[in-house]
Amino acid sequence: MATVGYARVSSVGQSLEAQKEALQLCDKLFVEKASAKNRDRPVLEQTLDYVREGDTLICTRLDRIARSTGDLLSIVDQLQGKGVQFKLLQMDLDTNTATGKLILTTLGAIATFERELMLERQAEGIARAKADGKYKGRKPTAMEKKPEVQQLKEQGFNPSQISKKLGVSRSSVYRALA
Repeated sequence: MATVGYARVSSVGQSLEAQKEALQLCDKLFVEKASAKNRDRPVLEQTLDYVREGDTLICTRLDRIARSTGDLLSIVDQLQGKGVQFKLLQMDLDTNTATGKLILTTLGAIATFERELMLERQAEGIARAKADGKYKGRKPTAMEKKPEVQQLKEQGFNPSQISKKLGVSRSSVYRALA
């Protein structure tokens, strides 16, 4: 019977330290930097494969393991099928009881709703900024270097060498040469 921790942040700029500290007493800790909206979370899959009957999977908060209610319930069903308990440190929640399942489902639905509201507000803010002429999107970097790309190509450099020399992706070099 092991306690297994799972910690996740969405982007490289975010810190895992607070989650690691909260999960420091776990026998094994899995750490991942990946957005929960992506289905492809290799470390979560490793975690789910690793846990065995009698283990407890511990996560600091609900939004660290899933973003949608469906995803959450799928993970919990998989854990229960293996005889693994799921625990959230944010609240003392036991998913092996009917009440625990109800609360977990409700919280999952709220988390999904909260995420969708945030995305709506973000889209509205971007639309407003565009209408005001304040938002123009990301600056095109490679196309600004098109003359340099063409000049290096004429000097005999291949796309990989041009890419490294100018600090742009190879596909951007190909687009600039097209």
